[in-house]
Amino acid sequence: MKAQTKDTQAAMTPDSALQALKDGNKRFISNNFANRDLAEQVQDTSKGQYPFATVLHCIDSRVSAELLFDQGIGDIFSVRIAGNFVNEDILGSMEFACKLAGTKLILVLGHTACGAVKGACDHARMGNLTHLINKLEPAVAAVAEPVEESQRNSGNIDFVNEVARKNVHMTIDKIRTDSPILKEMEDKGEIKIAGAMYDISDGNVTFY
Repeated sequence: MKAQTKDTQAAMTPDSALQALKDGNKRFISNNFANRDLAEQVQDTSKGQYPFATVLHCIDSRVSAELLFDQGIGDIFSVRIAGNFVNEDILGSMEFACKLAGTKLILVLGHTACGAVKGACDHARMGNLTHLINKLEPAVAAVAEPVEESQRNSGNIDFVNEVARKNVHMTIDKIRTDSPILKEMEDKGEIKIAGAMYDISDGNVTFY
């Protein structure tokens, strides 16, 4: 499989970009990866890059977008931060990726058993981590069930995973609210903003 070029990037649509990630995850799950010469891709992208998607995902070592979507060098912009939330710097990076570099898709990818989400469920406080946790706590508050406080913590993995899913949806909403540039591009059909959850137990990605 060759690296993306200006022509192949231009030929992709938001829907085909999303399908490319879905197809890549199927290859990942079946351990049937695309045939790539990474050294050749290094050379092919040395004078320019034409990624088709931007993926916002967690720093978790088990969750690498390039691997779980079976993508090569120059295929995707990879934005990583614990808890896969957005701030103005990440939004700026996304605006660059879509408006200037031509990606057709923004995918917000959460994952099961997320440590940052667990910290938010427990309202953890420690140094600079506190500021990060504060950004995830609105998703905790937005999950109504269970009501019992004793069940609203990292010991309840179903609650943790529901908060992670809610965080994906809230992050998508924030992208649309806080970036008029990306919202306009989506409204015009130039890009798609989508969400997904990665299951660390089996490698499957569920798309929303």
